[in-house]
Amino acid sequence: MRRTTATLTAAVALLMSSWLSACGGAEEADADEPLNVGYQRFGGLSLVKAKDAAPDAKWSLFESGPALTEALKAGAIDIGQTGEAPPIFAAAGKTDFTIIATSAPVPKGEAVLVKEESGFSTFKDLKDKTVALNKGSNVNWLLVKLLEANDMTIDDIDVKYLKPAEARPAFDNDQVDAWIIWDPYFALAEQPGVKVLVDATGLANNREYVLVTPEALKEKPEQIEEFLRTYRETTDWGLAHPAERADLLAPELKIPLDTTTRALARSAQPLAALTPEIGAELQEIADGFADLELIPGPVDIAGRVDDRYSDILE
Repeated sequence: MRRTTATLTAAVALLMSSWLSACGGAEEADADEPLNVGYQRFGGLSLVKAKDAAPDAKWSLFESGPALTEALKAGAIDIGQTGEAPPIFAAAGKTDFTIIATSAPVPKGEAVLVKEESGFSTFKDLKDKTVALNKGSNVNWLLVKLLEANDMTIDDIDVKYLKPAEARPAFDNDQVDAWIIWDPYFALAEQPGVKVLVDATGLANNREYVLVTPEALKEKPEQIEEFLRTYRETTDWGLAHPAERADLLAPELKIPLDTTTRALARSAQPLAALTPEIGAELQEIADGFADLELIPGPVDIAGRVDDRYSDILE
């Protein structure tokens, strides 16, 4: 009887040990889950992907920032990069995220395009004209600043909210009078007969921002830190090697090398650490959108800025 009891005790201990090991293995497997990264064509993360600098990451491509933040809200990605407006619209839509990185300003990377034959020479010439842009993207803030700078209101123009894939043919076929767009779509549209009416210089900083879900920040902090270090190193390499960077990105972006080179020359910028001033800059944009009722109400976007990784970005 004593031997049977001892045997049963040993068997139970062995089963418990195996179960605990299995649980530990499951935890390790969870910790080793790949970082799900959302990126846009031409954004800084495109180079990380093209260079295969983060081989363990799982990549998802999005046409615009609003589409990327929807994926963030759905939990389809852990981390992603957008312009300055999408985080605000996402916050207004109750998406939970933290902003952990930004870039130097990219004001020349977005612009208002018109046809040369139109005769338009200033933004004021677009009064009562049709203007296309992607709602909720960084160009939405540029429009706000352009209207403000020209003593105009949103009612002075006919706004058509179109995604880049819809806006390009509308612009090419003269279905809209102007298109407010960002690189690389901007560079691709710079064809004979097209001119830049105005870019964001002096109006909007047009920074890029890196957003992360609370779950990823809690469960994958080491992966996020490693990814940001890789991102910083890759960006610095690209700035130091512009020709090699363009050679890598052109096939990734599926656009001609000369177009890629031109767009990168004005839009590729280094990463930058988050500061209270940058938080205030974002809050000004959020307050502007709320005042114009472009979002349902005020949002505390500055409160979502987290500088824990700033030592990596400085």
